Order: sequence, then structure tokens, then C-alpha cells
Amino acid sequence: MKQIQEIINIFRPAKNLNFEKMGPTNPNARGIPVPASKKGFHLDKSIEKVCPTGGLKVSSSKEVIFDYGACLQCGHCVEASSGQLENSGFVHVYSVDREALKVRYIDGVPVAYEEEVSENVKQFRKITKNTGFQYREVAASGNNATEAEINASFNAVFDSEASMVRVVASPKHSDAVVFAGPVGPNMEIPLQVAWDTTPGPKALIACGTEAVSGGLFQRGKLPKEPDLFIGGDPPRPDVIVSAFRYLMGRKKFSFREELSKFISERRSKS
Repeated sequence: MKQIQEIINIFRPAKNLNFEKMGPTNPNARGIPVPASKKGFHLDKSIEKVCPTGGLKVSSSKEVIFDYGACLQCGHCVEASSGQLENSGFVHVYSVDREALKVRYIDGVPVAYEEEVSENVKQFRKITKNTGFQYREVAASGNNATEAEINASFNAVFDSEASMVRVVASPKHSDAVVFAGPVGPNMEIPLQVAWDTTPGPKALIACGTEAVSGGLFQRGKLPKEPDLFIGGDPPRPDVIVSAFRYLMGRKKFSFREELSKFISERRSKS
């Protein structure tokens, strides 16, 4: 019976994730916190103390700033908000512009912001859009949760290599350096060496909240400002691969535009 099932599986179509049709939310995930869709938004400043990374600032009862690059998506602020905040399920938190992940809401509506694309990212897209890229990952003092998700991105479901993104053993053979963790003192030099060894044009990718902002810790010295920031603690495999596709220019995506659209649709339904 087992042999028959194996033969049947050979002829079945592969169940790979379709990244072309993927949306920024997942109903089974907590996602980033957002103002509740109901009217009458009012948030107390004391809620700032609940955020373990300091990624939440309340300027006034009607104005709040979320640094989603520091957000662990833990949901603590939602639990303490008396219904003023909600878990969104919005998990695709990544951008080539660090400031784009810092969102200011006024009366529950995100303030408009146009994401900037650096010249290095533009150059990187020119050489990788049609050919993909290879990267060397550096575990920079993290807890290996992000590494586990990176490993999962190569399984039969997420299939990172189908998106022409491959991991290599040496930075000499890579086009990018992906690092995870807050970059502790003992990993500053190894990360710098990996970056210096990588031939240009090249990209530095901060994968996970700890890499983006330090998370619960103070982030160490980086070789340069990252070219891509991927939030989440850890980010899901589908988010990681989607972010790589976005960096290559194979995926049209704007975190701020998608978030604003998402918030607008939620409010219109409320």
C-alpha cells in the first residue's frame, strides 16, 4: 500500500506555496498590533511600559507610534489596551527603508509615508531580478529561532530555491549576507569579516526583529546600514522568501501602502 501511495505522489502536482498570489496577512498568525477598527480611538500612555522592546510610543490619547521593526508581535500591548488595539494577522513586515517600519497613527489612521529605495538596492535589483542571488547567513548571537525558519524556507512547501534564492557555505560565493540576532560583541568582527569577504555589488539583510532593532537587547555594530529589514521574532519562512523576492524586484510590495490599505478596509467594514 505504501509503495502505491509513493507512486501516486510522483504524479501529483507539487504543493508549493504560490508567492504570486500571497497576501500580507495570515488569519492563523497574531501579526503586528494595530489600532482597533472601531471609532473613538483613545490610548493611555501607560501602555508604553507593556512593550518589552520599547517599540510603542503614545504621543497623545489619539496619536501612537509603532516601531514594527522592534515589534516582537507578542500581543502584550493588545491585551493591556482595553480593546483599543487589535492583533492584525499582518505578518509581511519588511522594507528596504528602516523608517517605513515606524508607523505613526492619528486617531487610528496611519500617516502617509513614501518608502525610499537606496541606490545600492537599485543596483542589486539590476543584477538579481532575473538570476536570483546566493547568500551566507551569519548567526549573530540570536537564539537560532530565525535560523530554524530560514532552514524551513528551503523545504518542499516554501521552496526558496524555486525563487532563485540559495544559501552558500562561504561569503566568497555569495551576493548577500543575511544576519540574525542582535549582533553581540563576540559576533561584530565575524559579521564584518563575512561582509568584507563578500564580493560586490552586494546586500546586507537584517532578518528578524533582533537583527533589525536589537529586540530585547542592544544591537551591536553593523558593517553598514542593512539593505533589507525583515521584522518578526522570528519571521515566518513565507515572509522571508517574499522579502527576498521583494529585494530582488520580483515582487511589487510596499509595507506602508499595504498596511494603509489593510487598515482602510478594516475601518470600512466596522
